[in-house]
Amino acid sequence: MVLHPDELHNGRAGSDEGFGYRMLYVDPACISDAVRVIVGRPCPLPFVRESVSENKVLAHAIQLVSMCSEKAKETLARDEIILHLANGLISGDPDCNKLNRKYTINYQAVDRAREYLYHANNRIVHSTELEKVTGLTRYDLSRQFRKVLGTSPYRYSVNRRLDAARQLIQQNKPIVEVAFETGFSDQAHFSRLFKSACGITPGRYASIGK
Repeated sequence: MVLHPDELHNGRAGSDEGFGYRMLYVDPACISDAVRVIVGRPCPLPFVRESVSENKVLAHAIQLVSMCSEKAKETLARDEIILHLANGLISGDPDCNKLNRKYTINYQAVDRAREYLYHANNRIVHSTELEKVTGLTRYDLSRQFRKVLGTSPYRYSVNRRLDAARQLIQQNKPIVEVAFETGFSDQAHFSRLFKSACGITPGRYASIGK
């Protein structure tokens, strides 16, 4: 269900079994900025007319958000999530879909961002840093970065940090220290991302190298 700013709403379960839900609140200004980037020019906020949407693009965006709640602690991850949501909302508004989307790529800016992230492999990089480095807005950079490199700034940053982590593990450093030195919030978070990327836990990876 999509509820727009200042829209009154209530509801009840359809049966005695009740229901559960998760609510995501997003600043309309963030959606507006992301929509402007996707469409290529200023336009009104997308308006999803159905109370319960069956739009597959929007549903996929919501699924991504539910899987990325932990990652959303990082601003680069939030940028990626908001772009997905904006794209889903656009797909649910016929008026937005009618707009012409003219788009250019600033390859030099994307390369500066990639180089910055490559060397900052020991910490979390914030969106404001990349905006200063590239001169692009966070949503414009996220979109262009994906078009050029096939991944988002957030995922690229995480993978470079995991590369650094593997090198530290090969030097027999304790896993908890490796997590700290590569900018992950805690060992559990680091271990989940490591296993997702490498297919094995950091502990198992360390034991293989011995």
